[in-house]
Amino acid sequence: MAGTEKLHLLELKTRDIEKLSGLLHRELRHCGGFMYHANEAAARRALALADATPPASLTRPGYGIANQAIVVPLLQQMQEGSIRETISGLTNFANRYYTSAPGIAASHWLKEKWIALSNGRAHISVAQFSHVGYQQRSVIATIEGSDKAGEIIVVGAHLDSINLFGTKDSTRAPGADDDASGVAGLTEVLRVLAAGGYTPRRTIKLIAYAAEEVGLRGSQEIAQEYKKNGSNVVGVMQLDMTNFKGSENDIYIFTDFTSEPQNQFLARLVKAYLPSLTIGYDKCGYACSDHAAWHAQGYATSMPFESEIRKDNPHIHTVNDTFANSGNQALHALKFARLAAAYALELGSEADNAAGR
Repeated sequence: MAGTEKLHLLELKTRDIEKLSGLLHRELRHCGGFMYHANEAAARRALALADATPPASLTRPGYGIANQAIVVPLLQQMQEGSIRETISGLTNFANRYYTSAPGIAASHWLKEKWIALSNGRAHISVAQFSHVGYQQRSVIATIEGSDKAGEIIVVGAHLDSINLFGTKDSTRAPGADDDASGVAGLTEVLRVLAAGGYTPRRTIKLIAYAAEEVGLRGSQEIAQEYKKNGSNVVGVMQLDMTNFKGSENDIYIFTDFTSEPQNQFLARLVKAYLPSLTIGYDKCGYACSDHAAWHAQGYATSMPFESEIRKDNPHIHTVNDTFANSGNQALHALKFARLAAAYALELGSEADNAAGR
């Protein structure tokens, strides 16, 4: 890392992970702020990949904007009310902590919701990803591509929530903004793409990750598996906190742990499809969400965020991260859901890639 900042390996007991997460949030305002590894060998391998370059075998997209006839009608069908409904459903669980009974149940609930929204489309499937060491599962909706199905686009958000003062089955951690808002955005993307009968050329995967709040555990396991299998992941976008407008601009694109060419593509997507919105740029300063797990494997990532990092939702990780404290509306989250849809649709429909130009 730049300057005097360094990455450190720390050995902790599993029971102390929640304490670490709470300490980092209280003292440094970090959401998570660390990456979990099962053992020292795995951690040292991760350090070696901290600034990984993209594998040479990966497809480089052209980042063109040429599918307005597909994108515009679908963006117009996206609804604030649908996002609001999903946020409400997720916050009805006492919490979504990765080891809690309600956190496990929330994964099952989301799977069933996504199956229902898939509308019986043969090219859409929904499955859960089982993780090692805990029972909460990530949920993955796959929209199978046609002629370029081996090239994959990932749009993610995290399913779990946490109360920094401790999370038992009965502890309230509604996580309305962190990160029901992001999962609701994914859900709205799925609803509109399925209802519209859209079949991409590239495969699109919408992933609600388990166990983000305790060291990006769910996304790390998934990203590592994709890398091990040689999956051709063209690009990754993360939606983590999208419904609290704490700063002047509408969308802030984070420039660390992300891909500059893909970030530029996001900015062009906003100008092309969401021209009334304003863009800002900021940094997390650390591996603040699941995109960092993919970045560590060498994949191109981006994370558009709700505000400047120092002006994000002050209620996260507490009982007060409620829909009411986001103004009882999902209009800000709708902006990000539309950006995610435009991202998936343009990359999903792209006629060629940079290597062929």
